[in-house]
Amino acid sequence: MGLVESILLFVVGLGLVIYFAEKLVKGAVGTSLGFGVSAFLISVVFIGFDPENLAVGAVGSYEGMPGIALGSIIGAAMVAVALAFGVTALLVPMRFGEVPKQTLAVPVLAVLLLWVLGFDGLLSRYDGAALLFGFVLSVVYLLWLSKKGLDIKPTGEVAETLEEAEEPSKWKSFWLLLFSLGAIVLGSEMLAGASRSIIAEVGISETVFGMTILAFLVSIEELARELPAAMKGRPEISFGNVAGSILAFFLFNAGIIALVNPVPVGQDVLGFYLPMAFISVVLVSLFMMTRHVSRFAGAVLLMMYIIFVIGAGY
Repeated sequence: MGLVESILLFVVGLGLVIYFAEKLVKGAVGTSLGFGVSAFLISVVFIGFDPENLAVGAVGSYEGMPGIALGSIIGAAMVAVALAFGVTALLVPMRFGEVPKQTLAVPVLAVLLLWVLGFDGLLSRYDGAALLFGFVLSVVYLLWLSKKGLDIKPTGEVAETLEEAEEPSKWKSFWLLLFSLGAIVLGSEMLAGASRSIIAEVGISETVFGMTILAFLVSIEELARELPAAMKGRPEISFGNVAGSILAFFLFNAGIIALVNPVPVGQDVLGFYLPMAFISVVLVSLFMMTRHVSRFAGAVLLMMYIIFVIGAGY
């Protein structure tokens, strides 16, 4: 397969994944609501849920492409945490009335857990199970905090879907769920195959490609979620997308990806990519503790993303 054909296949696969990711969430939420599951529970479970990242990562893991699998987690998280939240703060400085420190600790611990489990150079199936267990614990803990006054709200695609799904047709939603899932898997297979060809043709590292180019293209919608919310005076939704994305990427997605196929974790991931993600999440938490994410904070986060991308080439 030539470079032009590979790029075309990549574009088609990317289009399928992004388009049907939204349909998948709509089908999942509609099915759950139609069968009587509470909207609040759905909101919590789907906070930050990004089926496109999960599908790309799972297929990358199954195809034996650890750079693609880990890029769907770490690279995508950097888009949400550093790029999208940084640009949002640069354009619309955010102020918060109250920021519980317990909430800020959860995303930091999520990144730290993945880093510790991967320190031996492999995310095993046991590690995947531990990450999924960590996700469940995080959700339960956030639910417990909500009973003490912390209001957990849905973000991104789920927030929009819940507004539109007051009276869902459960069977229509169910078939939409299945069809969208199939389309995303097909698109992810096309992405993985095209990525392998592009990497071979261009000579770029698989890890660099997965962490930067692929992660950016699949996750750029994070900016479309966070910026409008801040502009409407709802910065808690912007931060909710950041926190929810971290839990989804580093615990849920990483857990599923490792269960599909154990993922090798290279020294570049342990020594550069994960530390950069961890520092970025810690910085966001520190800025949030001041209850004011200023333009300066946004510039710092944006610089972290630029360093992440530039450092990937070395």
